[in-house]
Amino acid sequence: MFHCIPLWRCNRHVETIDRRHCSLVYVPEEIYRYARSLEELLLDANQLRELPEQFFQLVKLRKLGLSDNEIQRLPPEIANFMQLVELDVSRNDIPEIPESISFCKALQIADFSGNPLTRLPESFPELQNLTCLSVNDISLQSLPENIGNLYNLASLELRENLLTYLPDSLTQLRRLEELDLGNNEIYNLPESIGALLHLKDLWLDGNQLSELPQEIGNLKNLLCLDVSENRLERLPEEISGLTSLTDLVISQNLLEMIPDGIGKLKKLSILKVDQNRLTQLPEAVGDCESLTELVLTENRLLTLPKSIGKLKKLSNLNADRNKLVSLPKEIGGCCSLTVFCVRDNRLTRIPSEVSQATELHVLDVAGNRLLHLPLSLTALKLKALWLSDNQSQPLLTFQTDTDHTTGEKILTCVLLPQLPSEPTCQENLPRCGALESLVNDVPDDAWNERAVNRVSAIRFLEDERDEEDNETRTLLRRATPHPGELKNMKKTVENLRNDMNAAKGLDSNKNEVNHAIDRVTTSV
Repeated sequence: MFHCIPLWRCNRHVETIDRRHCSLVYVPEEIYRYARSLEELLLDANQLRELPEQFFQLVKLRKLGLSDNEIQRLPPEIANFMQLVELDVSRNDIPEIPESISFCKALQIADFSGNPLTRLPESFPELQNLTCLSVNDISLQSLPENIGNLYNLASLELRENLLTYLPDSLTQLRRLEELDLGNNEIYNLPESIGALLHLKDLWLDGNQLSELPQEIGNLKNLLCLDVSENRLERLPEEISGLTSLTDLVISQNLLEMIPDGIGKLKKLSILKVDQNRLTQLPEAVGDCESLTELVLTENRLLTLPKSIGKLKKLSNLNADRNKLVSLPKEIGGCCSLTVFCVRDNRLTRIPSEVSQATELHVLDVAGNRLLHLPLSLTALKLKALWLSDNQSQPLLTFQTDTDHTTGEKILTCVLLPQLPSEPTCQENLPRCGALESLVNDVPDDAWNERAVNRVSAIRFLEDERDEEDNETRTLLRRATPHPGELKNMKKTVENLRNDMNAAKGLDSNKNEVNHAIDRVTTSV
């Protein structure tokens, strides 16, 4: 005989509940029905403010997601979750992690990011099964001195905190593969960083580093190194030891040179050194045979090394806003180049060998001093050729012409030769400062003197035989105002302002205002 199971007992064995994005303001009561079987509970992206005492009876939980809520307290009863493997309470309002968290011995993945925390509990390093820990953006000022006890840790994210130093025990994390220390206040990287031999990704961007220790060259397995937005003045020659490196980002530093050891990074694919003070690139950069992207924007480069033509895999080369006066003809050897940008430099010609880069689709040479372009560019299948900031279309109509100096066939158009661009505000600052100093040094009496024997117009000289026609044929350029005149104009405007302010109190006498305006107009 078959016995029917009562309906109320059906579906009691539930292992997973997903109530994400449900606008919940409290934990649903029905969840507690499955306390004996529930292993995965996802309540992310709701409006929960507290976790009731009954919540911590869900002792079978292995995965708990509470991110993006408004939880204001993580109770000590968290210790009940002794089987918990994954915990995400990121982006809440939790001010403190209870010491009892150490009872969650099975915990492997934990994310406390985006909470108003200032410290980790002293017992935290007792979670020795932890493999991934994220504590980004929590105003963390220091790490527990014994954090090295988390010897199974493979990923440690500490981005956007207030860390100024790293405890010595950090280098005991010998299994660490990812270390993110970006956007902190770290001034020195300990020499022992070289002991993290399994490290693959190291982010140190947005700190206060002025140098890197030589021992960093010991990280043979490192794939990605980001030290952008620091104060680095040099790179150690030992960087050549990073033989597995594929991504090197050293943007926004104070580097004046790159060591020759860069050429030993045979697997390097991306190199970003924009916004530094480089005046030259080493020839060794041509030995980075795997390089696909090279960003040199906003440096002080006068030219590019000839060895750049050896970069057969290079697809993106950006050298905008440097001081380039020429390009090496070897640039044509970059047979995979698709985007080539040299905007805002001092180039007067483009080598015809550029046409040998047959994959080139985008060429940006705006803001230079080009007189014409080589005819060989017509062999390329360009999708965009930029000659000016004011260019409305990516491609223009060109005409062929002859260079009267060399006799070569050339290309020209309405935007050639290029006109000099207006100086930037940054370029104008030194001159403005000098002018201000000059003005301040002039005695007050000098401002009141009338100019004597000033040239009031500039004339182009003409032959004596045309003197009788001078009155009708002379081209004149009126002189710009003398500082004395500017001073008088300033006083006139100030007098007008004073008169207008005084007139505001005489609402019934509008003639005062009109009189003031007439007087100023006459004087000007």
